[in-house]
Amino acid sequence: MGSVGMPEGSRPEGTLLAFDFGHRRIGVAVGQTLTGSANALVVVAVGNEPDWQAISRVINAWKPAALVVGLPLDADGGETDMCRDVRQFGQKLEDFYGLPVMFEDERLTSFGAEQRFIDARSKGTLRRKDASLKDAMAAQIILENWLQSAD
Repeated sequence: MGSVGMPEGSRPEGTLLAFDFGHRRIGVAVGQTLTGSANALVVVAVGNEPDWQAISRVINAWKPAALVVGLPLDADGGETDMCRDVRQFGQKLEDFYGLPVMFEDERLTSFGAEQRFIDARSKGTLRRKDASLKDAMAAQIILENWLQSAD
């Protein structure tokens, strides 16, 4: 899907953070290339701008090797209007934190996150008030997809 600041074909190793960018919320997930696993982490609020202090806290806590940002392509794989905002967000992440940023196709992640949320509710591990975690679950799916594409 491409990266902002990495040579073509190179893939980072270690801890990664993924972002599911939205105009109201940004879901964040953490993962590890060694285990190939990812976990939903937190949801960051967006007002006029993303809550950069909250994003900084997450980045400082996890010290990732790179960042993965979901890219909302259309059904045919073309760029949507939202892609411009997502790419700007990715560029700001790279500029602010000096970390490589890669983009991953996020088609169907919202549907997958909704299904995971429904499953977790049926098992009693999440409640309706936890619905905002769907954004973090979407980021988890984005990162899982990126990790699986490395194989």
